Amino acid sequence: MTHDKLIQTLHPLEIKVINVLKDCKTLSDVMDKSGLKDVEVMRALQWLENKEVLKTTKSKEEFVELDVNGVEYSKKGLPERRLLEELKSGEKSLNDIKSLDKQEIGISIGSLKKKMALLMDKGKLTITPQGEKILEKDSLEEIFLKNKFPISISTLKDEEKFALDNLKSRKQIIKIEVKKTVSIELNKLGEELTKKTIKVEDSIDRLTPAMIKSGKWKDKKFRRYDVTARVPEIDGGKRHFVKQALEYAKDVWLEMGFKQMTGKYVQQSFWVFDALFTAQDHPVREMQDTFFIKSVEKGKLPSKKIIENVKKSHEGGINNSKGWQYKWDEETSKTNVLRTHTTCLSARALINLKKEDLPAKFFALGRCFRNEALDWCHLFEFNQSEGIVVDPNANFKHLIGYLKQFFKKMGFEKARFRPAYFAYTEPSVEIDVYHPVHKTWVELGGAGIFRPEVTEALLGFECPVLAWGPGFDRIILEYYKIKDIRELYNNDLKQLRKIKAWNR
Repeated sequence: MTHDKLIQTLHPLEIKVINVLKDCKTLSDVMDKSGLKDVEVMRALQWLENKEVLKTTKSKEEFVELDVNGVEYSKKGLPERRLLEELKSGEKSLNDIKSLDKQEIGISIGSLKKKMALLMDKGKLTITPQGEKILEKDSLEEIFLKNKFPISISTLKDEEKFALDNLKSRKQIIKIEVKKTVSIELNKLGEELTKKTIKVEDSIDRLTPAMIKSGKWKDKKFRRYDVTARVPEIDGGKRHFVKQALEYAKDVWLEMGFKQMTGKYVQQSFWVFDALFTAQDHPVREMQDTFFIKSVEKGKLPSKKIIENVKKSHEGGINNSKGWQYKWDEETSKTNVLRTHTTCLSARALINLKKEDLPAKFFALGRCFRNEALDWCHLFEFNQSEGIVVDPNANFKHLIGYLKQFFKKMGFEKARFRPAYFAYTEPSVEIDVYHPVHKTWVELGGAGIFRPEVTEALLGFECPVLAWGPGFDRIILEYYKIKDIRELYNNDLKQLRKIKAWNR
């Protein structure tokens, strides 16, 4: 842009600043010379810096100022010195001390006892030889208070910094003020612009109805608009990026013909463990994995028929199963826990199905809780993508097909399925996807076909039920280029503003 064209783009604030820049080195100098407010000057300087007219450098410096007590002590002396001065004339009781108030007396006694400068016996105060020695010269704190304030902290010597630290721990003696400075350095273009005075009236930036009506606009020069000028970025309101991904996954399942299951975070152990054929002495139910609720320790169970069926599955008798060969305890199943998986919702859904309702497909997307040790791929609070297909004709091949289709829509063309063991599914698989940053396969969760001990106990009849429950938070890490799962919930404003929207 030429010199003349640049002048034509200048805002009135920029012109006023340029006209005084020749004799100014800081923001405060410009404010004094131009009469503009600090906000107006800062705005103009930013625009001029964008146009490469000048360069600004921001710095800050800390200064020490005297507070209310500091002003008084700089004149009268510190309370502990005044107390020692009174004790020089002899032993005194607390009521006999006149030059200090009660608060100052308390502070002084505490300080001087540490220095072994006085003795206190039965309410009587006596100065010690050490106290008399202290009175012979000023302390570092007293010397510091005799300075001329404000003082820049950067100029303090070591002994002054020591005194400052001691005074900072005391009430209203000193205070720290931060002074921010904006220094200005003219570029070559800026030096050329400051050689002559630019009139604000030379151009206008607004066309008013009065100017149009009178025709005066014909004699005016209008300020050019610089379409290349940088403008402040605006970060619009939006949902949390994890919420965006959850909504997308929800739509994926709905498009595939699934109905959504919902439920409470707090569930009875019956639904989280017992209904899913997890033995009552299984380690997963211990405190190291599960959060138990203390305030309302136990909850209500479903109908007696369902309870009896679940009891039978655990003790043996469902579909010729031997069960876990122990005596199942109904009271243990009543304990309330924070759900460790959303599969408890699948169990609840099964008890409401009848043969005429089949085939049926359900999904859930919800938060789960486990007492996990935090690391780059584990959280103690996480989201899970749950699904079941209840269909007399369903088989293991269908299970893999549903999962592959879901992961494909979530951006994973390939996923790995490994044989695994789960208490409530057989056959079972672990679902893995490859993490490109950590160069390793990341486990997302399990899948399989519910065992008869689960389906017949809850449905009341034999029917294949495909089931899966991969961890959802791990699924979205690759898309957002996040290396550590903990970063999903940092609530870093910069991250929330700049992170890309979900768009698979």
